[in-house]
Amino acid sequence: MTIKRCGWVSDDPIYQQYHDEVWGRPEYDSQQLFAKLCLDGQQAGLSWITVLKKQPAFEEAFYQFDPVKVAAMTDEDVERLMTNKGIIRSRAKINAIIQNARAYLKLTETQSFSDFIWQFTNHKTIVNTWRDYRIAPTSTPESKAMAKALKKAGFKFVGETICYAFMQAVGMVNDHANDCHYYKITCELAREG
Repeated sequence: MTIKRCGWVSDDPIYQQYHDEVWGRPEYDSQQLFAKLCLDGQQAGLSWITVLKKQPAFEEAFYQFDPVKVAAMTDEDVERLMTNKGIIRSRAKINAIIQNARAYLKLTETQSFSDFIWQFTNHKTIVNTWRDYRIAPTSTPESKAMAKALKKAGFKFVGETICYAFMQAVGMVNDHANDCHYYKITCELAREG
């Protein structure tokens, strides 16, 4: 039996697993949300599959995205990471992850990152009903508000398009096509506020 997936999913098993087990499923863990936001920021100018294939190397290079450890990274760490072929060797993107960890720690002095992130959808999943993934927007008023608030808090590589991709990935928005096998599954998992 062939499983019907969203049209953007290729035959790559890594992509299929990501689509089937991660994309669109609500994530509430603050550190996992931080990790996903950092990874989505790496996508700027690249395809998501490129980032996805490098995710294990990113996790190793950035201490499993432990914000305390990442925030303590130094210029020497940046230089070392610039030679790491397993990750995307962009100085701006490497520095952004470190800056984001510092911004995360400051922000979480007053509230959980999960609560901060989920506020942009009123702590619930926006369930869409797209017939085709190409109809879905690349940004929304919610992703624009999130991008503005994250930038104000000191985060980098968090534009409105990256924020919308992040919102889709962490289940703040369910953008599985309505004929996708996983649409109903993610609807059942959707956060209701």
